Amino acid sequence: MARRTAIEWTEVTWNPSTGCDRISAGCDNCYALTLAKRLKAMGAAKYQNDGDPRTSGPGFGVTLHPSALRQPYTWRTPQVVFVNSMSDLFHARVPLDFVRQVFKVIKETPQHTYQVLTKRSARLRKVAQLLEWPDNLWIGVSVEDEDALYRVDDLRAVPARTRFLSCEPLLGPLSRLTLTGMDWVIVGGESGPVHRPISASWVREIRDLCQESRVPFFFKQWGGRTPKAGGRLLDGRTWDELPVLARPTAAIEPSAVTV
Repeated sequence: MARRTAIEWTEVTWNPSTGCDRISAGCDNCYALTLAKRLKAMGAAKYQNDGDPRTSGPGFGVTLHPSALRQPYTWRTPQVVFVNSMSDLFHARVPLDFVRQVFKVIKETPQHTYQVLTKRSARLRKVAQLLEWPDNLWIGVSVEDEDALYRVDDLRAVPARTRFLSCEPLLGPLSRLTLTGMDWVIVGGESGPVHRPISASWVREIRDLCQESRVPFFFKQWGGRTPKAGGRLLDGRTWDELPVLARPTAAIEPSAVTV
């Protein structure tokens, strides 16, 4: 079943794969790694793999879950779905054939809107032309600081209907950011006991760029020790702008589908 989530910009999470590893500064205080450790201790089946059967680790080795591919066909109402909140679909250890299977599910359930977010933009760009891109799939990249701006260029090369940026945790100014080809921007501060600070000037700069570029802007949180510690207000209001949802009414019956 779909897992309801407290993430403000989506409705449910779906994890056909789990597990990841560090790739940039934005990974340093990874919420998913912390959560995987907790879920492993609770006995959750998806998080028993440590990547190496000879070691005892946090249960965050990259693992495919083919049985999860059927889940979206069973959801009775349209959902906004964050794909792989506990992994990265474009991780090198996720085979291209499995990525294609995930995309097939997305195409065959057009009543849902799917959000895929990656830090591995080089692989995304490399395989983009080998994939079929359904209209109900949004593809995004994480951009935590100016060292990650190359991911935006990679994203521009992807033939998706909707492209978005997640500037979370925002770790520095993005003064060289341009939004050509982008359809949505999320910004948020880091949370947790060792959270890194965020500057209001960094957030306002991105907000103002979105307004100038007519790109929807979503401010998720200031962050702090807990996600809600600093609240969500920016200059006296919340910013919950979204792209237009692609939700056709036609869908393939689960009984007619094989995955």
